[in-house]
Amino acid sequence: MSKAVTEEFTGWRKALWPIHSFEVKKFLPMGLMMFCILFIYTVLRDTKDAILVNSPGAGAESLAFAKGIGVTASAVLFMVLYTKAANIFNREGLFYVTALPFLTFFGLFPYVIYPFVGGIHMDLETIEAYQAAYPNLKWIIPLVGNWTYTLFYILSELWGSAVLSLLFWQFANAITPVKEARRFYGMFGFLGNFGLLISGPGIILVSRYVRSFGLSRAETTGLMLQYLMAFVIVAGIILLVTFYWMNRNVLTDKRYYDPEAMGETKKKKAKLSMVESFKYILQSPYLGLIAMLVLAYGVSINLFEGVWKGQIKIAFPTEAEYNEVMGGLSTVTGGIAVVLMLVGSNLLRRFSWKSCALITPVVLILGILVFFGVIFYNNTQLPEGLSIVEAITQGYINRELIVFVVILGLAVNAFGKAVKYSLFDPTKEMAYIPLDQELKIKGKAAVDVIGGRGGKSLGSYVQMGLLTVFSGSALYQLVPVIAPIVIGIVFLWILSVFGLSKKFKELTEQNEKQSA
Repeated sequence: MSKAVTEEFTGWRKALWPIHSFEVKKFLPMGLMMFCILFIYTVLRDTKDAILVNSPGAGAESLAFAKGIGVTASAVLFMVLYTKAANIFNREGLFYVTALPFLTFFGLFPYVIYPFVGGIHMDLETIEAYQAAYPNLKWIIPLVGNWTYTLFYILSELWGSAVLSLLFWQFANAITPVKEARRFYGMFGFLGNFGLLISGPGIILVSRYVRSFGLSRAETTGLMLQYLMAFVIVAGIILLVTFYWMNRNVLTDKRYYDPEAMGETKKKKAKLSMVESFKYILQSPYLGLIAMLVLAYGVSINLFEGVWKGQIKIAFPTEAEYNEVMGGLSTVTGGIAVVLMLVGSNLLRRFSWKSCALITPVVLILGILVFFGVIFYNNTQLPEGLSIVEAITQGYINRELIVFVVILGLAVNAFGKAVKYSLFDPTKEMAYIPLDQELKIKGKAAVDVIGGRGGKSLGSYVQMGLLTVFSGSALYQLVPVIAPIVIGIVFLWILSVFGLSKKFKELTEQNEKQSA
């Protein structure tokens, strides 16, 4: 039997479609679920910044405070509620009660909330008056004054951590053995990343289409939100229907899901209280290493993106131009990711977990250092005392040079995210499979939500701290300080991969012996 299975995948089939015919019924719905989640994630990611940055009294500086304070606090609250819900609902019910509140809010926002923001938000004069009275809270006041935009931003940020990292991968880990995961996980991402390929151009087309009507700025934004959130709701309905169908038509067949083989019919430990769950998680060095991977990625990519988005603002100062750059990022990321998913799927099957897990930090640090190097060179060309904007205005530096930096950063960002989707996420999720059910559910919630959001928030705190210490400086001027920080974080990331690889191998072998 083993020899027959091995020989079934040869030539192009082994490289492009390592899925048995009878497994299609299980594999394709999972791929469709990831497609819907990533499609929604991309639409929200590219919309939330434009809404909050351009709200009355706010600016790009407000994003650091929104992430560092609002998103982090919300992630902690979500994790607490999710942990409680995990003790009440079964796996299927937990999926619904977690995803539905997000989709409900996004569906209501353009039709029920946005038309009335003029009455429930502070006006610009009030925000500016508070900013003048409390200058230390200058970038926090707009977040409070435009509170529905802030809420939209926070929930959009949490969607990736809560629904993709937590719900989808928890479901996949629960029904997929390690040997099957080596073939499936990379291919899930291959299908899922078509969501980026479709959503990126869709965002660009919608933005251009609504501007063609010549409406006021508020009316144009409202119409854009209606179109984009309609896409989100349709994708959300497909996601929930597919999950419902799988639970009744796939997981009832032992060919696709055998609870006994996955260790779920063994005697389980009693469900822990919330305090006991935290202690249980903190006492696991294994989970600590996974958390280090997630934190390191979040901090390093956030520091890079902070500098890169500043360059976009310099080269493309209007809202329309900025949004088109972000739509282009999603499109390029999706295209690269689809190709890398095929490569990553083959790497996961042919090489060790450690080798595959090391690719992401190595690729990311090389690209970031090249990007930082070009910016450092540009900084050396600036006349003393002039900012880069002033240097462009006065003709000391060509705008095309900054455009080149933006394109370079877009390439690094797109390639880094594509490698994350094709190798980082699958290897991280495989690391959860040998754990017991308590750690799979509650440990994953803590690592993915707190670790994922905490990584981005920590990156925001670093930026906020540097801008406070070096007051008057822009992020691109702080590259000589930021670059060593990123190098140190990625070095810890690589060390964690080595430590986790050893534990993952030991735990997998131990579980295989127990199953035998």
